[in-house]
Amino acid sequence: MPGMKSSRRSSSTALLLLLTHLVAALEVPLDSKILDELPQPPTITHQSPKDYIIDPRDNILIQCEAKGKPAPRFSWTRNGTHFNIDKDPRVMMKPNSGTLLIDIVGGGKAEAYEGEYQCTARNDRGTAVSNKIVIRQSRSPMWAKEKIEPKVVQEGASLVLHCDPPSGLPPPIIFWMDNSMQRFTQDARVSQGLNGDLYFSNVQPEDTRADYICYARFNHTQTIQQKQPISVKVMTLGTINETYGVYPNGTELYGDSPAGERRPSILTPRGTSSRKTVLRGQVLYLECIAEGLPTPVIHWTKEGGELPAHRAFEINFKKTLKIIHVSEADAGKYRCTAKNYLGTSSHVIVVTVKAAPYWISEPKNLVLAPGEDGRLICRANGNPKPAIQWLVNGFPIENAPSDISREIMEDTISFTKVQTSSSAVYQCNASNEHGYLLANAFVNVLAETPRMLSEPDQVYQVIANKPALLDCEFFGSPIPQIQWFKDDQGSVLHGDSYIVHENGTLEIAFAQKNDSGTYTCIATNTLGVVQNQATLQVKDPTTIIKQPRYQSVQTLGTAVFECKVKHDPTLSPTIIWLKNNEELPDDNRHRASGDVLTILEVSEEDQGSYTCVVNTTLDTNSATAHLTVLDRPDPPTDLELTNPRDRSVQLSWIPGEEHNSPITKFLVEYEEDQFEPGLWRHLADVEGTQTTAELQLSPFVNYVFRVVAVNEIGRSEPSLPSEHYFTQPAAPDENPSGVQGLGTDPNNLVITWEPLKGVQHNGPGLTYKVSWRQKVGDDEWTSVMVANVSKYVVSGTPEFSPYELKVQAFNSFGAAPEPEIVIGYSGEDLPMLAPSNVRVHIVNSTLAKVHWDPVPPKSVRGFLKGYKIYYWKQGSLIKRGKRHTEVKILTFSGDKSHGMLPGLEPFSVYKLNVRVFNGKGEGPPSADVTLKTPEGVPSSPAYLKITSPMLDSLTLQWGPPLHPNGILKGYTLKYQRINSTHELGPLVEITIPAENETSWTLRNLNYSTRYKFYLSAFTRVGPGSELTEEAITVMDEAMASRQVDIATQGWFIGLMCAIALLILILLIVCFIKRNKGGKYPVKEKEDAHADPEIQPMKEDDGAFGEYSDTEDHKPLKGSRTPSDGTVKKGVSDDSLVDYGEGGEGQFNEDGSFIGQYSGKKEKETVEGNESSEAPSPVNAMNSFV
Repeated sequence: MPGMKSSRRSSSTALLLLLTHLVAALEVPLDSKILDELPQPPTITHQSPKDYIIDPRDNILIQCEAKGKPAPRFSWTRNGTHFNIDKDPRVMMKPNSGTLLIDIVGGGKAEAYEGEYQCTARNDRGTAVSNKIVIRQSRSPMWAKEKIEPKVVQEGASLVLHCDPPSGLPPPIIFWMDNSMQRFTQDARVSQGLNGDLYFSNVQPEDTRADYICYARFNHTQTIQQKQPISVKVMTLGTINETYGVYPNGTELYGDSPAGERRPSILTPRGTSSRKTVLRGQVLYLECIAEGLPTPVIHWTKEGGELPAHRAFEINFKKTLKIIHVSEADAGKYRCTAKNYLGTSSHVIVVTVKAAPYWISEPKNLVLAPGEDGRLICRANGNPKPAIQWLVNGFPIENAPSDISREIMEDTISFTKVQTSSSAVYQCNASNEHGYLLANAFVNVLAETPRMLSEPDQVYQVIANKPALLDCEFFGSPIPQIQWFKDDQGSVLHGDSYIVHENGTLEIAFAQKNDSGTYTCIATNTLGVVQNQATLQVKDPTTIIKQPRYQSVQTLGTAVFECKVKHDPTLSPTIIWLKNNEELPDDNRHRASGDVLTILEVSEEDQGSYTCVVNTTLDTNSATAHLTVLDRPDPPTDLELTNPRDRSVQLSWIPGEEHNSPITKFLVEYEEDQFEPGLWRHLADVEGTQTTAELQLSPFVNYVFRVVAVNEIGRSEPSLPSEHYFTQPAAPDENPSGVQGLGTDPNNLVITWEPLKGVQHNGPGLTYKVSWRQKVGDDEWTSVMVANVSKYVVSGTPEFSPYELKVQAFNSFGAAPEPEIVIGYSGEDLPMLAPSNVRVHIVNSTLAKVHWDPVPPKSVRGFLKGYKIYYWKQGSLIKRGKRHTEVKILTFSGDKSHGMLPGLEPFSVYKLNVRVFNGKGEGPPSADVTLKTPEGVPSSPAYLKITSPMLDSLTLQWGPPLHPNGILKGYTLKYQRINSTHELGPLVEITIPAENETSWTLRNLNYSTRYKFYLSAFTRVGPGSELTEEAITVMDEAMASRQVDIATQGWFIGLMCAIALLILILLIVCFIKRNKGGKYPVKEKEDAHADPEIQPMKEDDGAFGEYSDTEDHKPLKGSRTPSDGTVKKGVSDDSLVDYGEGGEGQFNEDGSFIGQYSGKKEKETVEGNESSEAPSPVNAMNSFV
């Protein structure tokens, strides 16, 4: 929008003008239109520095720029007298400027133009002067020629190599290098002083060299001067005499006496104290260089106070104390202390702080209207206190013409009721021995009507609750009064909500939505009135309603940050994502899609803070969340073995990077190269906070170790292997485990054991001593030594006898401890006897309990494992059939005397016997025992179906039970009626004898009625499970004759023909009318008289002949009707099946019922018009019933 500004820019302008008006009555604006119209005394805007060092090879440029109305005229003085530039062809003044250009490149001599210069700028309103500019040319002199003798010094003594650089302008930068132009390495022992000398606190043999060269760099002229090389030879005590013989007389020997360890002493500054003067605001350098052996360490303190925080720095290996921005508070005593273990030495530097003049209140330009009052204030401070001198238009004020409106009071000039003639430029000079300050300030008397300098009709947009600053930049003399109004309100804006600054700016500290509107600024003085308007729009702030949240993601995982934003609807926000306050990496893994940042395949480099920055044209908001990347730890490093012992060693390591998941434990693994080389085995677990472990080791093993770190993410890679550690051999510590004795034949005993592992051998030559004896009757042990085996077979043993066994380990260094004795048995034989007194107790028709007397333990001839019952069915008690020969076995573990036989068939004959068995096998069977199971209830009939449906009767047919489980006594038939609402009527029960009866006819039933039937067989014990079925009796013929299809009636056919003829006549009339040009709304008429009952019918439409209630017939709970009309064996009689979900229900010509009864509507046929035949009226009636 044109004229729209941000309130931030106007805010800075307003504050600048406000500060200006606090010190002056009126400031002339820099607007070019105003400047062109208003007279103004000169003002110096740019000038060269007071101390101006020039390069003698370049032209000299002395700057002096000034502004004013009319444009100022310039002149110069040199060394206090007028400098006539017109007489010197090498000096030129730039057009419309006071800047001088002196030609040196063309042949001039720079030294001829050295001196003190001052620029003067004047117009009709006054005269301004510049600082006194001292011009000096840069100098870079060379060292004077000198002969430098070699330095021979005793090892350990101190040494100073003097530089003594030539004095240049400005002073040079000093450094020491060798012939290869390489700087010498400096440290606490060897360092360069502030004066350029090279100090050695103590010399060492490696200090011997012949190319110590001091260089002076003059930056102004870009030149480097070099001193003659200095040779240094460091001698040991044994070579001093030889050195005297080699070097001629005059060679300087330093420290020709023995130089041993000694306490420090201060090399510079000399003595116990010294003084230093520094000017306020400069940098203070305090130096203290000491010698001694060992090399001393320097420490700085301030007596009676602390070193200034954040301004004091110890540099040059603590030998120099640097204090920046020196103030009067830095004066005092500073002590440097040099210390080694033999003692200390100290030096006190007294610092005095002086000050060149500095401004307290610099005089400012004063713009007044005729008749107004004002003041110029010039206040400065310094040490010593500076003297204040006033000048007017470049001359001392005491020599200037008198002005009755002016009164001088030391550092202040007061003006009363000024007139236009009072305009002038005043200079204030504050000086002491350390320098001077010169300031120009004009008094300009003007009479001007108010003017608006701000652009008209500006639009300001701000965010609610933020300050709004509306510009009203003005000018006028006298200073206009500013008033603000809002919209059409007649009252001036004032109060806590509104602040009107002196520069005219209206500030609303906390702008609200209701502050939006049009504001008018009015400027008024005695000469006129002017106004300006501005529009304020207050917008809703941009807020982040869902900030990104902290993420903790494993390596190669996905991190998602969300940043949901709410903003003013008239502003369009942009969202930028930053990582660590910088742009996101430019790759495919960092995907910023508006308010969502997704980082794929996260790596360790992705860890950091992620910031969502929301920017609009008026405000910005941001939210930051941190991403922590989790990973497996890095492998431990620097494995070290310490504290070696015969059977232990201490292992230490340095943990690797945890990758933001603390290490929970360390795994110590080992490898040995004798028994299982290349296989790493676990040795110890160590807590994650420990980095050492005392490892318990086995003898005679060449170990190598490694460590694995574990955190919640996983295991690190193994560390690099440690060095090898070999333990000395020893006798075995352990005997074989798992010793057992079991025979495989009745006359042997097989002794087995788990052999020792390689690291358990403890030495070479491992063997096993196998010993055995009978537990009863044998006192002597029989032993044998074996090697490289894990079993031994003892032959000729009696059957199943207990033996005491032991296996002991031996090697070349001795035997293991005495082993434990275990009990073993020689081989088993088959049991000798069968269980006796076998008897059977019948529990029910399918369960029997068998009892027997256990065999004597000795006859088992082995470990008793249990008993087995062999049983088989011989036949049924009802009918003679094929004998069953399938034998079944039930096993009963342990020393049992009974067992249960489940799953028997009722009314059947079984035989059984019992046998004992041991680890070798089974014993002989007992005598066979016969058992007979009693009768049970029969199974359900094999099937049930209904045939020959009549008006009042139905015939039921069924098959006998497949499993009668006894003598069948008869059948129980139950039935009940089902009404149209699917409710069941009273239950009728009939008992049918079993003599060859497999059908039954029920008479005296209701016609066209549904019935549900339940049929079960029974024996003497009771009834079996039921089968169910449903059926319907036939409809009455009289009722069927009344349900004739209406479509076959003559009266209906005649009615339909009449309706068709009437429609045809109407169509003909409509056609004739349209051909004659008349308009007859046939469609509307037809729509108005449409009646579905008078529409023509097709014979195959299916709309007639079907009658049904509004609900489909619902199934009865507990009924199931297969599609073939029968109930099959094994099908549940209580399943849920919908009515009519089967084949079509209809009658044959002879009236017999075929298929399953259906109450389903002919919905598919009617809707799809798939049948050309109308539905049967009989079926329609069945559906209704």
